[in-house]
Amino acid sequence: MPHESRRQFLKKLALNPSKLVSEPGTTLVCVFLRGGADTLNMFVPYADDTYYKIRPTIAVPHPKKGKNGPDSSLKLDDFYAFHPKLSALLPIYKDGRMAIVQAVGTDNPTGSHFETQDQMEHGDAYRKTAGGGWLARYLRTRFGNSLTPLSAVSIGPIIPESLRGAPGASAISSIDEIRIKAPCENPHVLSKALSNLYKTDVGVLSAPGKDTLDLLTRVETLRAKEYKPANGSEYPDSGFGRGLREIARLVKADVGLDVACIDLDGWDTHFVQGGATGLQAALIETLSTGLAAFDSDLADWRKRVVTLVITEFGRRTYENGSLGTDHGRGFAAMVIADGLQGGQIIGRYPGLKEAGWILGPSGLDVLFDYRSVLSEVLTMKMGLKDCKEVFPGFQPQDMEIFKRS
Repeated sequence: MPHESRRQFLKKLALNPSKLVSEPGTTLVCVFLRGGADTLNMFVPYADDTYYKIRPTIAVPHPKKGKNGPDSSLKLDDFYAFHPKLSALLPIYKDGRMAIVQAVGTDNPTGSHFETQDQMEHGDAYRKTAGGGWLARYLRTRFGNSLTPLSAVSIGPIIPESLRGAPGASAISSIDEIRIKAPCENPHVLSKALSNLYKTDVGVLSAPGKDTLDLLTRVETLRAKEYKPANGSEYPDSGFGRGLREIARLVKADVGLDVACIDLDGWDTHFVQGGATGLQAALIETLSTGLAAFDSDLADWRKRVVTLVITEFGRRTYENGSLGTDHGRGFAAMVIADGLQGGQIIGRYPGLKEAGWILGPSGLDVLFDYRSVLSEVLTMKMGLKDCKEVFPGFQPQDMEIFKRS
């Protein structure tokens, strides 16, 4: 963390009363697959023969016709199968803690990565703006200003648009960055001195100062020890894997983490996409093994973590002349959490016949507005009564992703 960023971070800590005295809440982990992921090859509609006709070189082999080899898709039911590189997530799916929502998307007709990502991160309809990011509005609605710089964290160098406007949101790469920079290179000495300073009840910074030190002490205690993921969990050796590992550390540290954002880039597969192997398969494996390790590492915290995986749009249903796929529309969203109507793919299969949008790219029909998925996550798992302040003027569809008590 650059010196100025560290100073700003600590200033935020000092001026924002923390929530460390409250009971730990639920953490929402938002994974964004940037570039437009081809979820049609992730959740294979193997029972639809058209899939193999229009994807002659990139289709993932039928679970039976692949003769159960390493390239075979993994049968889920009589219609869908997992891409073989999603095998690490199969136990979570079968355990009912993973749900897939088919045909999700926006009303954006442009096919532009920038425009669609921007629209989704702001939680808007096409050419409408509610101001700021949807996660920022959620945090303000749910908690007001009682947030710390560790209430909302983005893994990486910048704060995403979804958190734009969130009080005290922070961008970090590692817990190791969250420390007091002491001239003697021993933050314990400075922490002890500040602790003595804040023993008095006099002064406007006394209470938040003590809370700041409490938070920093928790992080420092965790940071001082070599982190060993629980249950033998092995994160992939990638930025994505390391980022999920840091999020798990923050969850376990009980620092009041409400929202964490992390990206996995590289899904714009116009050229030589591959099927069971190749460019996209490598990304799918990184996603799968990362999420599986995260789930295993946080086995004792599962009731307090919801993981949402989305992308800006899906791909065209057919492969192009460059053995890849072009920008499309509908995609499949993933949710991993307790209390799901899991172990199934939710939503009607829209078929592979493209409608042919006049103003932009076609692809899988969009049956569910992406905000309906986000709304159900926020109301069923994150404590909001409704999402009127988060998505103004929007009436969400009833998704039935979560069990009703």
